[in-house]
Amino acid sequence: MAAERIVAPAARPDRLASQAILVCARAPLPGAVKTRLIGALGARGAARLQRTLVKRTLRAAAAAGCASVQLWCAPDAEHPFFRACARCFGVSLHAQGEGDLGARMERAFAHALARHARAVLVGSDIPDLDGAYLRAAFAKLGEGSPVFGPAEDGGYVLAGLAEAVPGLFSAVEWGGPRVMAQTRERLAQAGQFHSELPPLRDLDRPEDLARFAP
Repeated sequence: MAAERIVAPAARPDRLASQAILVCARAPLPGAVKTRLIGALGARGAARLQRTLVKRTLRAAAAAGCASVQLWCAPDAEHPFFRACARCFGVSLHAQGEGDLGARMERAFAHALARHARAVLVGSDIPDLDGAYLRAAFAKLGEGSPVFGPAEDGGYVLAGLAEAVPGLFSAVEWGGPRVMAQTRERLAQAGQFHSELPPLRDLDRPEDLARFAP
């Protein structure tokens, strides 16, 4: 990893203390990440792409300048790449733990909301994510309702909460085209209004590579 040091824009200390950005990422292990892209990039190429995307996401989180940043790591936080990210970006490291994506997201939110008033969670494969998008998410959270950033493929790229919504992340068809639709249904069943940001693309399939500029 290049010896770069990322400095977030100046922000009020009380805002940093009250808000958290949770970045979820897998360690860049060849053959274990971006598996749908291995046919196009090879196992090592997909792992290199994972490194690029995680660093790109952490730069966006730093650029938001409005929250502390946590890197939630899988399978654990011990990989040297994660340690290098902590040094470079000044983020704290946390293990995602076991369970499906919903269980791991719920765990990250529970940890963050016990310490912060608002938390926004993102994945690490969102090429167009930037600081302005994250600031917009916190602005919506400040209005008092959950916020989501839909993905073009039917999932979502961002979830933001100020308090837990029981069952929101349980029994969801993760990776399928109905994730955002199911989430809307869960929120409606819980009597929760929510806000949505403009849709963004994520980078999962070979056809997504044509629109990606490193």
